[in-house]
Amino acid sequence: MKLETKRLEIVVLNSEQLNLLANNLKQLEKQLDFSYQGESLEGHFLEIIKEQINVTKNDERNYPYHSFWLMIRKSDRVVVGSADFKDVPNEAGEIEIGYGLAKQFEHHGYMTEMVEAMCEWALQQDKVKSVIAETLKENVASQSVLKRCNFSLDRENETFWWRLKK
Repeated sequence: MKLETKRLEIVVLNSEQLNLLANNLKQLEKQLDFSYQGESLEGHFLEIIKEQINVTKNDERNYPYHSFWLMIRKSDRVVVGSADFKDVPNEAGEIEIGYGLAKQFEHHGYMTEMVEAMCEWALQQDKVKSVIAETLKENVASQSVLKRCNFSLDRENETFWWRLKK
C-alpha cells in the first residue's frame, strides 16, 4: 500500500519488506527502486524494526498499524525518513504516530507532508477517532510539525501529548 503527496511516495512495508529493511537493505532498495538515506539502521531504531517484523507477520491484516512507512522523495527516489503507527487503534479509537527524518533532510517540509498524509489515511479508517503523538518538551521541531498538521496540545507531564481528532 502507498500514499502519494506532491513530492512524496509513502510506502508501508509488509512483513517480508520489513524483514529486508532490517536484514538486507540492498535487496529492498532494488525491489522498491529507491536509495535509502533515512535514519541510520542501527541501535535502538533497528531493534524496534526487528521487533515489529513478527508483530506484522502475525497480524498481516493490520500491518499498516504495525509496520514502518518509508518516505520516498519522488524527484530522485531517495528515502529521507520514516514513520509508524505504534499499534492498532485502542478502545477509545486512538492511534499513536511516531516519525523520524535523516538530519540532512530537515527543514524542507517533508515530515509535515508525510504526517498529514498518514493522518488523513488513519482518520479515514472506521476504528480511528483520533491520532495522538508524544514529543519531548525540548523537541520544538517535532512540535512544529504537529502544529502545522493541526494537532492540539492534549496534555503535559514529563512530555507533551498531542491530538488530532476526526
